[in-house]
Amino acid sequence: MFGGKMSSVGKKLIRRRVVDLSSEETRFARCLSTLDLIALGVGSTLGAGVYVLAGEVAKDRAGPSIVLCFLVAALSSVLAGLCYAEFGARVPKTGSAYLYSYVTVGEIWAFTTGWNLILSYVIGTASVARAWSAAFDNIIGNHISTFFMNKTTVHVPGVLAERPDFFALILIALLTALLAFGVSESALVNKIFTAVNLLVLGFVIIAGFIKGNIKNWQLTEEDYRHLVSPDVPDEETRIKDFGSGGFVPFKLEGILTGAATCFYAFVGFDCIATTGEEARNPQRSIPIGIIVSLLICFVAYFGVSAALTLMVPYFLLDKGSPLPEAFKAVGWEPARYAVAVGSLCALSTSLLGSMFPMPRVIYAMAEDGLLFKFLSSINSRTKTPLSATITSGLLAAVMAFLLELKDLVDLMSIGTLLAYSLVAVCVLILRYQSRQLNSPKAVEMLELNGNEEERVVMNPSIAAMGTKEIEKLSLTTLFNPPSDTPTALSGRIVYTCVSVIATLITIICVVLSLKVNALKEANVGWISALVLLVVALLVPTIIIWRQPQSNARLNFKVPLLPLLPLVSIFVNILLMVQLSAGTWARFAIWMAVGFMIYFGYGIRNSVEGKNAEPRAVAEKPLHHPELDLSPRATAV
Repeated sequence: MFGGKMSSVGKKLIRRRVVDLSSEETRFARCLSTLDLIALGVGSTLGAGVYVLAGEVAKDRAGPSIVLCFLVAALSSVLAGLCYAEFGARVPKTGSAYLYSYVTVGEIWAFTTGWNLILSYVIGTASVARAWSAAFDNIIGNHISTFFMNKTTVHVPGVLAERPDFFALILIALLTALLAFGVSESALVNKIFTAVNLLVLGFVIIAGFIKGNIKNWQLTEEDYRHLVSPDVPDEETRIKDFGSGGFVPFKLEGILTGAATCFYAFVGFDCIATTGEEARNPQRSIPIGIIVSLLICFVAYFGVSAALTLMVPYFLLDKGSPLPEAFKAVGWEPARYAVAVGSLCALSTSLLGSMFPMPRVIYAMAEDGLLFKFLSSINSRTKTPLSATITSGLLAAVMAFLLELKDLVDLMSIGTLLAYSLVAVCVLILRYQSRQLNSPKAVEMLELNGNEEERVVMNPSIAAMGTKEIEKLSLTTLFNPPSDTPTALSGRIVYTCVSVIATLITIICVVLSLKVNALKEANVGWISALVLLVVALLVPTIIIWRQPQSNARLNFKVPLLPLLPLVSIFVNILLMVQLSAGTWARFAIWMAVGFMIYFGYGIRNSVEGKNAEPRAVAEKPLHHPELDLSPRATAV
């Protein structure tokens, strides 16, 4: 009896969302163009970090080779972007990584993803609002902070901030009202601020190349001693500040550690994936928006970091305000005002980019019954998720007003990296399944004009219906499958292999993170263990590579499967395991609160659970009781 109850609960945890693509009707207003999505992605990703991050990484970790750091980071981010782009073409619905997880790997993973995305967006909104307030206060001579410091103090170290930030509270309230008013109005404001930000960055790049000196990429130890001090610095200080000079002063290790930091500079493009029901043509606009916005951001980061290191020797950069000090060094001090305007615009678009997707993820979870139902209401006039927008704005405003956010910022990384990893897993799994989520327009056109062969390509189950052969698992089916199209068995094989690969990658990343010194010292035991793990990883990877892929037509597909999603998963998990123990402890507390909501409310009120009962009576269940991930469970 107990076993039966546990089995029932287990099935509920891995039940998958049935996505109805037979209709393109939506409760939202379809008003966003491809340009709107590109501006949203650029504005959210290209935040104030572009004005600060380049100086910090160039000075401490990479020197002039920071341009290579941004190149490596951009390539890593593009891997995640490609996976989001394919799902945007495949499932044009609101929900982003939450929805993609729900239709592929099950309800508990979807809730985990959505719950962490909410945390990421809330902390992101609150921290950017505080940064906006601090930047504005700095421009006007710190009058705001001085006034409130003398009037109010609520400081509790590690919990409450030194002073309540009324300006951040007002800023979030204004943006919440803007988002509640309508998505087209929000998109217009975002485009204006993004355009100003890009103009300022264009000025910085051009001015930097005009006033820069290529000699700053070819510095020698003699230049360092001449510029820093006539006295010879001690060797330890010289190595720390100068490295070995030249274009790559801190060698390959400096480029890789710098790239790990720069990776977070490209976080934000995923907000485009939440617009599936507000874009006019989501299956085309979402992939284009994601890829183009990442390209624009890379060019901006690359150009600014190159201009900065050309204007000033990397070891003389000011980490706090690198661009104003660089312009001062070359005699263009008034340019600091342009930089100030650009940074405020960048913070504004970044704030909007954090606030925009948050209510849409909350709405999607509430609509599915996993969060409280009142959060799924849509205003009939503005066509926006009003309750979710006000609730998320209120939560972010309270956090920005009262809390010390420095210790919470790393929690944003866990939510984002987990979402990236799961989307890559979902792309890898779903491509090898026997039934696909297809655009209703594409299916209709094939029904009218396609030949029999094209119909089978779009929906391989048509061919499977004509045969009654029972598939059996063997070495042949693992490495040389008999069918050219995916089957239920090949789908289960891929699902199992992906589970094994995810486990092995996690173990490899933990070893690389915790035993890095032993590996550097060529410890035979740990190197042997690492080689064995890599060999073990190759086996399921080859098995997946040999399985037949779906040839269903999509506006965009991730190339080079299974390699690119696996590299994306590896990069994301490696960055996750490097986060501190304190961050993971806070993550555990947040997840405990989430699971209390899920097991107390969501699992009983899940719309998918209620819909599954009449489907089970009407037809034979399509869900494999164990590890089957066949999208027959997510079929249209």
